[in-house]
Amino acid sequence: MPKNHSDLNGPACWAVIFTSVRTDTDEGYAETAGRMLELARSMPGFLGVDSAREEVGITVSYWESPEAIRAWREHPEHQAAQARGRREWYASFATRVCKVERESRFP
Repeated sequence: MPKNHSDLNGPACWAVIFTSVRTDTDEGYAETAGRMLELARSMPGFLGVDSAREEVGITVSYWESPEAIRAWREHPEHQAAQARGRREWYASFATRVCKVERESRFP
């Protein structure tokens, strides 16, 4: 089920695109994912998130600046979750960072 961010109309922002393939291990995943969303929402510069999961999952988080992304990436609790993800939850993943110049929507 997609989770949609709020409208991004306005100045350009930055997106972190995280794509992943999960392992069969679920222990602690949902709780940690929920906590990471809560933590991201509390970070300065966080604008919103989109997320969907099937065989391949994708989460796109939106940020005001590269500095805000760096602070998120380097947050100790996020780093601990990343390490656990590498050990237990993800068979593979990729992270991409890009600048969002504009957005259009339907309807």
